Amino acid sequence: MDQHESALKHLFQQEFAKMVAVISKLYGLQYIEIAEDIVNDTFLLATETWREKGIPLNPAAWLYTVAKQKTLQYFRRNKIYVEKVMPQLSMQQDGHTEMGELNFSYQNIKDSQLQMIFAICTPAIASEAQIGLALRILCGFGIDEIAEAFLSNKETINKRLFRAKEKLRSEKIKIEFPPESEIHTRLNNVLHIIYLLFNEGYYSKTQNEILRKDLCVEALRLGIMLIEYPKTNLPQTNALIALMCFHASRFNARQAGSGTTVLYDQQDVALWDQQLINQGIHFLKLSVQGNEITSYHLEARIAYWHSQKEDTADKWKEILQLYNQLLQINYSPMVALNRTYALYKVNGPEAALTEVLELNLVQNHFYYLLLGELYQTIDITMAKSNYENAKALAKTQIEKQGIQEKIDKLG
Repeated sequence: MDQHESALKHLFQQEFAKMVAVISKLYGLQYIEIAEDIVNDTFLLATETWREKGIPLNPAAWLYTVAKQKTLQYFRRNKIYVEKVMPQLSMQQDGHTEMGELNFSYQNIKDSQLQMIFAICTPAIASEAQIGLALRILCGFGIDEIAEAFLSNKETINKRLFRAKEKLRSEKIKIEFPPESEIHTRLNNVLHIIYLLFNEGYYSKTQNEILRKDLCVEALRLGIMLIEYPKTNLPQTNALIALMCFHASRFNARQAGSGTTVLYDQQDVALWDQQLINQGIHFLKLSVQGNEITSYHLEARIAYWHSQKEDTADKWKEILQLYNQLLQINYSPMVALNRTYALYKVNGPEAALTEVLELNLVQNHFYYLLLGELYQTIDITMAKSNYENAKALAKTQIEKQGIQEKIDKLG
């Protein structure tokens, strides 16, 4: 990819979501696919024009101008504007239906994108489809990239997105802020989707390292958008952002040059991003206001301790206590498995081994990875056997390679 294509791709991902949100907000989500087509056509024209004449001084303004023209041409040419859109806008906006309302001002873009987050993260759509829509509509990812993120194919992703958009239409979902009485409930769902989106990048099964980081960056960007709106700038929002900052700070240290995953206690702390850690601490402090303790608060505290370089007994005791609290309010087998690692650091491998075996997560390669580590000082044969099981269940070749290296070290 040459410099021109790279710049255009970056601009597409940056501006696609903004333009689709503004057009869809004015005309309604029933025209979201038309909005996507108009924006795609705008970028196609930009590619052809800029290749000949060069990129303009203000490429975003160029795109907005062309998108306005194409939008007006489309709706008027198809008589949709006069017969369907104008009457609908008349009812919604007291008759103010001039094309000038399709404006790409900073504030309108910001409001449109924020309202689009709530529209897409509607409980009417399954979580997996919400993540796909978020990647496409909120983050500007292409179908190929979404397919890779889900280890799927373009046809499957297109069908999934089509069904999700049909649901938006049939449920008459609008791009608007929820009523104040519903903000808390709807925000919980939005935060959950952002959390899943971040995890899709941080614990991604895809082997595309750039895509993994992009998913995490986009999740953080959406979280930051929420704290810029007073009604969603709540403790749990700040806690989730803190959690993502702490995890993202160790992103570079989690992967070796060969692409294999580096376990926590083997990471090079010099690769940890101190600026992101400081950002996490900032948002963690903001999250302590209020009386509610959510799973994001507890996970953020755990992630904070993991971002502290000193490997002390007090550190692991604190982490173990936080896991105990987390299991009480949001039990999951993976949280229980992670807790046993903290138990191992506090009380040794024998104590942890008993609890790990009780979990019996025989379809999970992380389960066997932890068993392999616990058995290393107890029974080398059992350690090797569990690493072999982990390798058989691992999803990617990179993971399998990393596990094989552990087996080789055992002799």
